[in-house]
Amino acid sequence: MNDAAQLSAENLALKEELAVLRAQIAWLKQQLFGGGQSERLDRAQLLLKLGTLEALAATTATRTVTYERARPAPEKRPVPAETFAQLPVKETIVIEPLEVQAEPAAYEQIGEERTFEVDVTPPQLFKRQIIRPKYRHRQDRSLPPVVAPALARPVAGGYASAGLLAWVALSKYVDHLPLYRLEKMSARWGATLPRQTMADWIRLTADWLEPVYRQMHQELLAGDYVQADETPVKCHDPDEKRGGTTQGWLWVLSRPGGDVVFDWRLSRRHGELTTLLTDHYQGILQSDGYEAYAGYARTHPGVVWVACWAHARRKFFEAQAESPKAVRVVLRLIARLYRLERQWDEAGVTPADRRRLRAAGFARTLAWLHALALRLRERSRPRALLGQACHYLLAHWAPLTAHVRCGQTKLDNNLVENAIRPSAIGKKNWLFIGHPDAGQRSAILYSLVVSCQRHGKDPLAYLRDVLSRLPAMTNRDDLGALTPARWQPPVARWAAGAVAA
Repeated sequence: MNDAAQLSAENLALKEELAVLRAQIAWLKQQLFGGGQSERLDRAQLLLKLGTLEALAATTATRTVTYERARPAPEKRPVPAETFAQLPVKETIVIEPLEVQAEPAAYEQIGEERTFEVDVTPPQLFKRQIIRPKYRHRQDRSLPPVVAPALARPVAGGYASAGLLAWVALSKYVDHLPLYRLEKMSARWGATLPRQTMADWIRLTADWLEPVYRQMHQELLAGDYVQADETPVKCHDPDEKRGGTTQGWLWVLSRPGGDVVFDWRLSRRHGELTTLLTDHYQGILQSDGYEAYAGYARTHPGVVWVACWAHARRKFFEAQAESPKAVRVVLRLIARLYRLERQWDEAGVTPADRRRLRAAGFARTLAWLHALALRLRERSRPRALLGQACHYLLAHWAPLTAHVRCGQTKLDNNLVENAIRPSAIGKKNWLFIGHPDAGQRSAILYSLVVSCQRHGKDPLAYLRDVLSRLPAMTNRDDLGALTPARWQPPVARWAAGAVAA
């Protein structure tokens, strides 16, 4: 090869490398400054990687990379009267004019002007006195004194009520407050709650709720459709050198309209999924493209693996800067699938009818999408974002199109990804789990509070009620009524019982 040909080949290679670097920079800036960032993306790590890529691009070419972001339309802010319409009025102040106060008989009221202000009552610890009188028999003094049995409480012999346990768990797993912050805040509530004591309460709370958690897990696996995902969480491992942290994982199972079950594992190995789903599950498994899910379906003939269209669409969305026209066509074809799904949702079609409608309505769109992805992959570099998007779509074509043969599935895994978000916010505040053994406690409590939020039920009222009832229950009692999906507040239970009577 002569010098001119060698220089031409090097120039072409540099141009391709520069295009890949610019596409990666555009993607990173979208993740940093745009909306919809994944829960797995750490901002500091993205900034570091962005700086490295920009330095590489600068050494490859001198052209400046610019970034523009469209300003979103301002959201309409609700007026205070709408925002606080549901607040109860605890105090009413009537201000009479001085003239009326001086001569009330000379005036008659013709109207009034109303306004309001919002106040707050800070949290306050209080004691509930429990008295059990002792009695002795008047006639037979040989009989022992009698006293009513102690109430069954979550912390036997302790001072924490079910309401206090529920409040501490809610503060950590819904409000994402580390226990050391709660310790400082509690001093303003009337008394300081030690951090170690609250950690013990979290352990006891998880122990009491574990039977309900297992019931939720069993009911999920008894169905024929689950969505799965996983998210990394660091934990402090005493076996690590210098007291460092190690990587753990929260695996998540759910189904649309059902409870959400988190499970703590110290690895992301394929075998963890087998123990989570067990060998007895039969039905549809929906997930992203992680190979563990495909491997589980291959070794379990009764399982049908379906993939997530949101993951496939996301990769094309990230490739818009490279080939905007081609990507726009792909996104429109995928949007057509979602538009049909929305129409069927609004019409309330049954799973059997949806399966039939998908087979007829998706066929032409999927055929166009497959042919277009094949053509775009041939024209794109493998390392380019568009080439990677086409490769992902075609590599997962079978599980993506498996939705056509199913009527109860959602096209994407967004519901279970949304369920993971509270844990992602929490780990930014408390950074890591204190011990590997504590991971399952977090999984249990996240399962219950996230399920309550999904069903529109108050997590504090739920935890307070369930923790009050569990100590008095036996193994013969039905735990199904305590799962967030079926739990009813005490007033609703009483009303239902009255109607039945």
